[in-house]
Amino acid sequence: MANIAVAKFGGTSVANHQAMSRCASIIKNKSTGSLVVVSAPAGVTNHLVRLSQSGLNPQEQSETIQAIRDIAFNIVDELTDRSAANLIGDHVDTILADLTTRCASQSVQFDAQNADSILACGEQISSVIFAQVLCELGVPAKSFDVRQVMKTNSLYSKAVVDIEQVASLSQSQLLPLLESDVIVTQGFIGQDGLGNTTTLGRGGSDYSAAILAEALEAENLEIWTDVEGIFTTDPRITAQAKSIPEISFGEAAEMATFGAKILHPATLIPAMRKNIPVFVGSSKAPEKGGTRIQQTVESNPTYRSIALRREQSLVTVKSPEMLHASGFLAKVFSILAKHELSVDLITTSEISVAMTFDNPTSNAQALITHEVVRELEQLCEVSVEHGLSLVAVIGNGLHAAKELGTSIFEKINDFNIRLICHGASANNICFLVPENDANSVVSQLHNTLFD
Repeated sequence: MANIAVAKFGGTSVANHQAMSRCASIIKNKSTGSLVVVSAPAGVTNHLVRLSQSGLNPQEQSETIQAIRDIAFNIVDELTDRSAANLIGDHVDTILADLTTRCASQSVQFDAQNADSILACGEQISSVIFAQVLCELGVPAKSFDVRQVMKTNSLYSKAVVDIEQVASLSQSQLLPLLESDVIVTQGFIGQDGLGNTTTLGRGGSDYSAAILAEALEAENLEIWTDVEGIFTTDPRITAQAKSIPEISFGEAAEMATFGAKILHPATLIPAMRKNIPVFVGSSKAPEKGGTRIQQTVESNPTYRSIALRREQSLVTVKSPEMLHASGFLAKVFSILAKHELSVDLITTSEISVAMTFDNPTSNAQALITHEVVRELEQLCEVSVEHGLSLVAVIGNGLHAAKELGTSIFEKINDFNIRLICHGASANNICFLVPENDANSVVSQLHNTLFD
């Protein structure tokens, strides 16, 4: 592996000048060369999501773009090198001028390609500013447009990365730059074969960092956020949540998949392919340590954590033709594949199938569209339920653990459990509950399993 560390800083870590300065100090104290991957400053992506959706009038667009400018210039105005600050300010204004033009087009009709170009602006702004913050701390740093190496297909809003091309381009273009400077680049965004900007999906900055770590054969990958590592559950749900010093790749992957927002679900895949250790820590308090994720760990408890993923949709398809018939599920999944929908959990009975889908309201477009339902209805009865949350108990050997019913479901028998999925994985047992009950369910389970 190269003597390189890849460090990713999330939106809250680069929210303002003070936050960026803390992150710059983390990089300054490293003995290895660093590639820094940054998200947009906190709040910016929410504004950009709003702009990427059609329907805003010109005044609303102008006000939203001004809000983005205010966030950016609150940081730029605190830079000490005024000459450099002026150049960066001009660069930010150029990005925002292009944003204004794109938003005017987006107001006429939604265009996924244009939406990706809009959503990419936040990372472009933060990377240029953060490079200057590093320079002012005495760290030689340059910004780098990740689109030169992060090549994807043209599936806008959830583009698929060309791993081999990224590896080749990173070795030829990025690696030589890291010999003399810290390189600051953008997460979340890429470029297709047509030269258009793409995005990897919201939260894709972690994945970008992991892809680049794999491409550069880095020694380690660090994910810096606003919490001190990975906890047994979300500390905002219960104050009894405990920090986890170390966790295996398998457990962490399950946590990320089932809602632990500290990691993007795809982040660990590149790290696992090259066995690159991943560290998760707080940029606000780096001295407090964090969680190390690696192939093998010293302890493998039955229960490691509880993850929660909100905004789930449950689709149930039912048809008597399923009974003792072959090919029905293939027809259902061909429709889902046509619309590029990914099923999370699935349970079946003799004549019905229930499937869950992650369907956050922040998406630019609804996941379960009328067209999807209409096509499924050509085959069977269809019901769609919203307002559900997925609770996942993560651990080891859960597929064979005794007394799961007593340990888990007996403690929450006052709540309605809409679906249970167990047995497919040794690392999790999952179930759906009403959104309004989710916090209470997690809190009670945590008290039972970890206290």
